[in-house]
Amino acid sequence: MNRLFAWVTNYLYLFNSIIMLFFVLNHFISNDYFAYTIGVLTVLLFLISFPGSSKLFKILSSSFIVLGTASFIYSGLSLKEIPELITSNIPILTLLLVLPLMTGVVQAGRYDRRLNEIIKGNVKTLGELYVRSSLTTFALSTFLNISALSLSQEVLVKNMKEVEQKIKNSFISQATLKGLALALVWSPMEIIVALTVDATGISYLSYLPYLILCAVFMITLDGLLGRKRFGPVSYESAAASEVGSLSLNRLFKPIIKLFFSFATFLGLVVSIGALLDINFILSVSLIIPPFVFIWAKLLKRWRSFKMIGLKIWKERANRMQNFIVLFVSLAFFSNSLSKTSFHTIINQLFLTLSDHPLLILLCIQFFILLMGLVGIHAIATIGILLEVVIPLYSIINPLSIGIVIITGALATLTVGAYGVTVTMTSITTKQNPYRITLQNMPFALTFGFTGVIIGFLLS
Repeated sequence: MNRLFAWVTNYLYLFNSIIMLFFVLNHFISNDYFAYTIGVLTVLLFLISFPGSSKLFKILSSSFIVLGTASFIYSGLSLKEIPELITSNIPILTLLLVLPLMTGVVQAGRYDRRLNEIIKGNVKTLGELYVRSSLTTFALSTFLNISALSLSQEVLVKNMKEVEQKIKNSFISQATLKGLALALVWSPMEIIVALTVDATGISYLSYLPYLILCAVFMITLDGLLGRKRFGPVSYESAAASEVGSLSLNRLFKPIIKLFFSFATFLGLVVSIGALLDINFILSVSLIIPPFVFIWAKLLKRWRSFKMIGLKIWKERANRMQNFIVLFVSLAFFSNSLSKTSFHTIINQLFLTLSDHPLLILLCIQFFILLMGLVGIHAIATIGILLEVVIPLYSIINPLSIGIVIITGALATLTVGAYGVTVTMTSITTKQNPYRITLQNMPFALTFGFTGVIIGFLLS
């Protein structure tokens, strides 16, 4: 059994790739028999992925399966319909499958090293370092997502050896987690953003200015507060001598290149989506592989990309078990529930608050935050929310609901004691995750409330 599990783990990337390639192909040919075959393969994918998923995701997926089964039986569906009920989230899994390619090309191009040299540069106080660390994590996270968190934290831990432990821990857990959350809130490669864009039916370009406004406001506010909070503490980098001679041009040139590449990528996503008339998630998924390959060629880093990037992709694709069991079970639950009258009852409960849009938006934000605090993954939470708030679209601008969901969900990255990001930070800084939650709670509430205000003004 152990040998079989090891074999499955080593070659899961192939099975993932085949199923998702079939799904993309069928999106264009629309063959019912092919679609059913994909559903059967997805059932098999779920079964072989479940043993390798973490305890939390086993509990989550089992809960969705139990609730979905109850809804399935209540609605009187037949067993042969199961494959048709579990494939609706495959586009999300496809995006998760190709995202590591972007991380690979950024690392192959050594952008991560250049950006982290900015953190190592000479600064006189922790207040200055806070702003620089937050902005650098922000820039890295745009492409590297959660990988940027560990990179920035490792550099800060090394450079802040002489800083008092309590101050250092507080500094790292605030600067890096906030920078990550604010970068992802407007990134088309963030799964929460992509999921919300497709579910609300509003174009990404309609969201973009408001999400950028929210990110700029929050990073400016946090930068001012962080500079004031840590400003009086003098600081000398343990690695200052290594980078003291580097020119500003060499340090900031990678940032300019990264954001130019990002703008090009965004333009391609929007153009291809409109040309092929496909949804946002599928558009991003289709653009990433060719974009990454061409980028690596233009950087003249193709050999490095083949060694680094493809290795990263294979490793990540072989560790997708958590997301596979979550999204397959969530699809089964959501689609089964939609066949029952209970779905209508939940919708009616929301409609009773239709005269109080601000209250509805606040309820959405606090529900997401509460679920994050007790350990429920934000994607699972919004997967349910997006199903039951659909009737509100005729009352409240779906753009408003989407903004609140995105900001509320990404705010939990800074405070979810059971979440990956806070857990990683807790391990790096060797502090209690609940301490990190308390330190970042004012930011999370302000971040979420900012999204509510923007959403309410648009409603």
